[in-house]
Amino acid sequence: MFKRKCKVILIRHGATIYSEQKRLYDGEDYPPINQKGKTEMENLTKWLSIRTPHVDTIYTSSSLRAIQSARILSKQYDIDYKIIDGLYERKAGLWGGLTFEQIEDKYPDMLEKYHENPYEYWPEGGETTQEVRSRIDEIITSLVKENQYKTILIVTHEGVVQSAIASILDIPPKNQGKIIIPTGSATQLNFYDDWATLTYCSHVPL
Repeated sequence: MFKRKCKVILIRHGATIYSEQKRLYDGEDYPPINQKGKTEMENLTKWLSIRTPHVDTIYTSSSLRAIQSARILSKQYDIDYKIIDGLYERKAGLWGGLTFEQIEDKYPDMLEKYHENPYEYWPEGGETTQEVRSRIDEIITSLVKENQYKTILIVTHEGVVQSAIASILDIPPKNQGKIIIPTGSATQLNFYDDWATLTYCSHVPL
C-alpha cells in the first residue's frame, strides 16, 4: 500500500456578481460573495463535513471573496484559517473587469495572440499561464511539505485550481483552461512521495 503524504482539497470560492457575468478579475477587496455564493459554500461545507470530517488546516487567498468562503468552512470545522498571499487569482492586467466577448470586441488582435500561444502570452500587467502554473506549483509543494500526513483545505480561485490539476495530471498548459471549476466546488488531490492523484474534480453538491 502507498502511504499518502498529504490530502489537499481545493475549494473555489462562492459566486460573486463578476463570476456570474464571467468577467476576468483579480481584485482583492471587491466583489464579495453574493447570496448564491453563500448558499453554495454552505452546501459544500455540509457535504465536506460528512465526506471529510477531519481537517487539520484551512488556507485561503487574501481576496475578500475567498476569505468570506473560508469563514464558512472555518466555522464548521472549528479551526482558524490562514491567509496565503500567493494564492491570488491570475493577474488579469489590461483585460481586468472584462468578459471574453468584450475582449474580443475591444482587443481582437491581443485575443488572437492569446489563442495562438495561451502558455506564454497575456497582455500587459497580467500573468501568463506559465507564470501562474509556476507560482502555484511552488506554493502547493511548500504546503504539502509543511503538512505531512495531514488533510488541508485551500480556498482559492479558478485559475489556481486549474493549474494545480493540470500540473499533477501533466495536462499541457494550453489545455488547462478547458478544466471547468465552478464556484462553490471542491477538488481533491492526494500527494505521495513522488507522484499525486486526482480523486474528484469540481464537485458541487446537489
